[in-house]
Amino acid sequence: MHQVQLILKKEFKDYFVSPIAYIVIAIFVIVTAWLFFSKFFLYNQANLRDFFQYLPLILALVVPVITMQLFSEELNAGSYELLLTLPLSFNEIIIGKFLAASAFVAAILAPSVVFPLVISFLGDLDWGAVIGGYIGAFLLGASYVAIGLFASSLTRNQIIACIVGMAICFALAIIDKMLFFIPQPVLGVIEYLSSGYHFENISRGIVDTRDIVYFASVIFLGLYATHLVMQEKE
Repeated sequence: MHQVQLILKKEFKDYFVSPIAYIVIAIFVIVTAWLFFSKFFLYNQANLRDFFQYLPLILALVVPVITMQLFSEELNAGSYELLLTLPLSFNEIIIGKFLAASAFVAAILAPSVVFPLVISFLGDLDWGAVIGGYIGAFLLGASYVAIGLFASSLTRNQIIACIVGMAICFALAIIDKMLFFIPQPVLGVIEYLSSGYHFENISRGIVDTRDIVYFASVIFLGLYATHLVMQEKE
């Protein structure tokens, strides 16, 4: 765990060395604030339903941007070979990078806590649903990080890694919105594969073990696939 902590600290610190981190956080806050408050006063309801409604799509576009360089940059610069000479295992490298990117997702979500605080002064806010929504948002972001990490391991080109990550995350986010195209016998299976479907359940304040298992499974599969890809590149 000590080696994982070192990678976690290094990677997380590296995010804030470049202006990209601040730009991503600023864009996320501006976009979510505009989408939320543009409708909030129309419905006159003290809840974060509209904010959480857009999160699967917004995070599907944002998270691959912050994960695209995790392996692609090192593969392109040749520094990954140097990293392998250190007393580190594949798993320690992958988990350290995953935790760093997941912590950055939490940093992106943190400023939006202002939204429920403001709303609580305007009406009777259900804090249970808010807390459930943020737990679901972090799990959703972490699952997208695992996918983005896998996409980054596939290529030396960061742009390609970003596009691949966005395509997979976006597909998982919207697949439950296209169920009318799906044959009835496989409807339940396709719906279960949707990250948006599981996030919507948690954002209502209902923490179901099936939703937790789904996100944990996506994270595991993403990290395991990354391990297999990087093992082939050794």
